Amino acid sequence: MAKIKITQIKSGIDRPERQKQTLIALGLRKVHATREVEATPQILGMVTKVSHLVKVEEVA
Repeated sequence: MAKIKITQIKSGIDRPERQKQTLIALGLRKVHATREVEATPQILGMVTKVSHLVKVEEVA
């Protein structure tokens, strides 16, 4: 599996509860927090739901 680097660029404050929970599930708790995760279909689906709050990069 490929790896992706997910960085939170916007706050979860004043967002729907589902989006807040998705950020926490991705391991992002603060703005500018970064996580490297496997690019599974489940992770990619979560990233799609909060794409306006995160930046995604592929890791070589």
